[in-house]
Order: sequence, then structure tokens, then C-alpha cells
Amino acid sequence: MVSLVLPRLVDVSAASRRSVSVAERNVAALKSVYWLLLVSGFVEPLLYLLSIGVGVGALVGDLTLPGGQLVSYAAFVAPAMLASSAMTGALAETTFNFFGKMKYMKLYDGVIATPVQPFEIALGELGWAMLRGAAYSGAFLVVMAALDLTTVARAAAAFPTAVLVGFAFGALGMALATFMRSWQDFDLMGSAQFTLFLFSGTFVPAEAYPAVLRWLVEVTPLYRAVHLVRGVALGTAGWSWLLDVLYLLAAMAVGLLVASRRMGRLLYK
Repeated sequence: MVSLVLPRLVDVSAASRRSVSVAERNVAALKSVYWLLLVSGFVEPLLYLLSIGVGVGALVGDLTLPGGQLVSYAAFVAPAMLASSAMTGALAETTFNFFGKMKYMKLYDGVIATPVQPFEIALGELGWAMLRGAAYSGAFLVVMAALDLTTVARAAAAFPTAVLVGFAFGALGMALATFMRSWQDFDLMGSAQFTLFLFSGTFVPAEAYPAVLRWLVEVTPLYRAVHLVRGVALGTAGWSWLLDVLYLLAAMAVGLLVASRRMGRLLYK
């Protein structure tokens, strides 16, 4: 029995090391100018928060949440900006950069000549993307706490939820990138991403939409992300958070599965 189990444990350990090696390669290739991209990814949602959450919020006033809790408009918008920031950071790394490495740099053609498998490449790239997403999330939570839009304890609890959001969107983005044919295809992805940003309960509660549109909003991945992060950051999370977590975990698993299989087909053809 032991002899049957140990090889599997060894394989899992070896696969983990190879995935980490993929992420380490990205760290080694990091250039100083790349940090400008990291800063830009944090500044954009911060500007939205200050302009819409704080600026427009002064005109809107307080909002009453479905549970009856009264919050400022800035406190309502801030968790949505956090979820959107995690999504943006993860997608930027696992779509544009991933596509360039695979399609034009032919980086992975050389990687698969080693013992590294497509699934391990996908896992390593996802882990690397989450370093970027986690940096966005951590910095944004510090700003939220500094502006008194959440407590320090709730900010600490919201951090792993934001990381989960990044993992889910990173996996979905990587899967999507394997279907891209050229850079022009990313225009469609950008339009879809911006639509999600506007209509995922980001600036108004989903209950404000007509019934049919509300149903469409609530089945989107960014809405589930916003709903989860907002519930944790504002202390209103009930049992519905479990549905959000399961949804995002399922999205991550499906994204990784599709990405690894598609990469296998494209790299071994």
C-alpha cells in the first residue's frame, strides 16, 4: 500500500516544484520598468474610488444595503474597486503576457522539452499572476483602511477573498488566451471586461436592476467576486458567501483544466 501511495506523493511534490520554477523564471526575467505596470494597475481603481466613490458619493449620500445596514457610497464602492483591481491584475498577466509568451516568444515550446508539463506551466503562470494581483489588493486595502472605509480586521479578512478572486480570473483569463488568434482578439476581451466592470453591482446594488437584468448580473463572475469582497469588507457576509466561494473555486478549476488541455494541444501539435 505504501509503495502505491508514495510515488503519487513524489509526483505531486515534483509537479509543485516545477510549477514554482515557472514562476521563478518570471521573477528572474523581471525588469525595473515592469514596476510601472504594477503601479498603474493600482492607481486606476484608486482614481475610480476617489472620483466616483468619494466625489459622486458626496452627491449620492448613504446607501441602505439589502440587510438594512446604512453605509456611505464610498464604502459601498470601495470593495467593488478591490475586486475589480484583483480581476484586472490577474487578467493582464494571464492574457496579454501569457499570449505573447506562447504565441510569439515561443517560450513554452522550450519549456515542454523539459519534464515540465502544460498543467504545471499553467499553475506556475497563475501563481506568478497572483503575485501581481495580491500586490494590488494589499495596497488597495491599506488605502481603504486609511480612509476609514473598512476596519483593519475586516481588511485583513478581505485580503484572502481578493486573492481568491485573482486566482479565479487568472485561470479564466489563461484559458481564454489559449483561444486567441491575434492581438485584435483582445479588443473583444477588453469590451467584455469593461462591461463586467460597469454591470456587476459595482456602482449600484444589483437589486436596482430589472428582474431579468438582475439575474444576468448575478451569474457573472465579477458580481460574485464583488458580492463576496463587499460582504467581508462591510461585515455583512451571510451564508451567501459560501455560494460566492464555491463559484470562484469552480471557475478557477475549470479555467486551469481548459488552459492546460488547450496548451497541450497547441504545444504538442
